[in-house]
Amino acid sequence: MIHIAIIGSGPSGCYIADMLAKKLPDSHVDLFERLPTPFGLVRAGVAPDHQHTKNITRQFERTLSRENVRFVGNVHIGTDLSYAELKEHYHIIVFASGAPIDRKLGIPGESLDGVYGSGEFSRWYNGHPDNADLNPLISENIAVIGNGNVALDILRVLSKEKELLLKSDISQTALDKISNANIKNIYIIGRRGAADANFTPMELQEVMSQPNLTFHIDTSDIPESPPEHIPEERLRNTAKNLEILHNTKTQASAPNGGIIHIHFLFNRPISTITSDTSRVSNIELTVNNATSSLATSSKNLLPLNVGTVISAIGYVSAPVPNVPFNNNSGIFEHHNSLIEPGVYAVGWCKRGANGVIPSNRVDATTLSKDIIADLENTVPLPHKEGFSCISTLFNERNIKPVSYNDWQVINKAEIDRATTGKPREKITTVSKMLNLLN
Repeated sequence: MIHIAIIGSGPSGCYIADMLAKKLPDSHVDLFERLPTPFGLVRAGVAPDHQHTKNITRQFERTLSRENVRFVGNVHIGTDLSYAELKEHYHIIVFASGAPIDRKLGIPGESLDGVYGSGEFSRWYNGHPDNADLNPLISENIAVIGNGNVALDILRVLSKEKELLLKSDISQTALDKISNANIKNIYIIGRRGAADANFTPMELQEVMSQPNLTFHIDTSDIPESPPEHIPEERLRNTAKNLEILHNTKTQASAPNGGIIHIHFLFNRPISTITSDTSRVSNIELTVNNATSSLATSSKNLLPLNVGTVISAIGYVSAPVPNVPFNNNSGIFEHHNSLIEPGVYAVGWCKRGANGVIPSNRVDATTLSKDIIADLENTVPLPHKEGFSCISTLFNERNIKPVSYNDWQVINKAEIDRATTGKPREKITTVSKMLNLLN
């Protein structure tokens, strides 16, 4: 029997578990997860109004139902179990733990009240236990720093009409707070030009189609076609994005002038966040184009009065004690996924926080082939006991893992809690989840 431990039950973890369980019928795959709930980024990172994306969990449910796959939730690797213990009892270890930590802006003022990372903010409105009690300050004027799909997700959730969010799985606490906020302006701020934005056209068009929004875009910031430095693989998306931005600026305003004004500011890196108190009240942007009409000072600085700043500039992985880790890049040290013999990384903790969910399937497919080839070259395999020894450690330490059947109890409770139209109302504390199982 080949014993395999996978750390993380998000898309990468579920994809690699499924592939190895199918291709290695004489294996048993244990999928470890820090929370009692599986599915990682799909559950707590994908925007709540994108239920079509979240439906990938149906496929992952089938993986977790396989006879040779075991879900081991509510277990923190590095705290409840050490890396050394995993290596002692498993032939193969795969880290698929994602990138949950927000990258810092690295500018003065980012510790002020009212400044949030997009990871913690999206976990808040998705009902993730780590940030369910965030209670963010949501002001009339909001700055979202970043030019990727996450920035668009946050813009959309903050500006979407309440009736359209009632069919999502947004937490009720977040829905109430956002709906009661008097948001007037949202600024989407990028340090580079419009052609360098990492929006996908579908996401950008979805935002531009919201009827309650009026858009403000400086035409001098939008090139007519992709500049020469754009790589060939991005030309199509870039051209479509530029087309959408150009068309939007000529569209009529929403009825009554629009409820919320959306400002796209390109080539405007943020330099400072300031306040007279402990809460953010202003930001300053550097105006890269000195001839822009937005330059309001001799220092080419653009001040903006905002009370909330959400940084969507990327994420880094969380290190695990004694596992080789690159602090500069924020991922595990590896060579083509291999951390050390028998230990691998896949997904965002391997390549950084980039790519969409299907990208992780491609990554997992490649890794599964590499693992099988490595196993074929490791003959004979040493004898290891896998989960039978791990469960003994759990008993000794009074650790109570959550099984797949336990997750089904939590899942049913969330579905039963939902109001009309919502797919579920998430339970937002680990203790309440575990109480259901007792």
